[in-house]
Amino acid sequence: MTGRNTILAMAPVGMALLAGSILPFQAVSNAMVGRLLGHPLWGALTSLAVSVMVVVPALWAMRAPTPAVAQAAAGPWWLWIGGVLGAIYVASAAAVTPKLGAGGFLVCVVAGQIVVSVLVDHFGLMGLGARPVNWSRLAGVALILGGVFLVVQGRQVKEPAGAGSAAAQR
Repeated sequence: MTGRNTILAMAPVGMALLAGSILPFQAVSNAMVGRLLGHPLWGALTSLAVSVMVVVPALWAMRAPTPAVAQAAAGPWWLWIGGVLGAIYVASAAAVTPKLGAGGFLVCVVAGQIVVSVLVDHFGLMGLGARPVNWSRLAGVALILGGVFLVVQGRQVKEPAGAGSAAAQR
């Protein structure tokens, strides 16, 4: 593999790292807007509405083709749960981040992703090829769950200056 091909092959890794690096900021901003609006679900709705306001112009600017709705409608039922699951994630972030902190929330998110991903791989769900669970994968899951314990138990809550009320946040 040439140097250029190596760099191109690493681009998805870089994008995934970037996506992961912004999640703490998303969780905290959703939590704060939910708190200021009076409920975590308002934070989730605000986040999702802003997402629509970003994606629609991006589709237009990139001249994305008209969606193949009939083709998608003929797909499996689980094609449509992404939006529901995304809303659950965003609402959870808005509700739970103030209680666990960004690190506590996201370490739990990552652990949940890994545990379920290993099961999805093991059973070959959603069109993926089966990758059976083995001792190495189980050890990795155990280490991740140990990390959850350490991060969540090791947190100390310190109120930021002036954080006693939503009015103080404004």
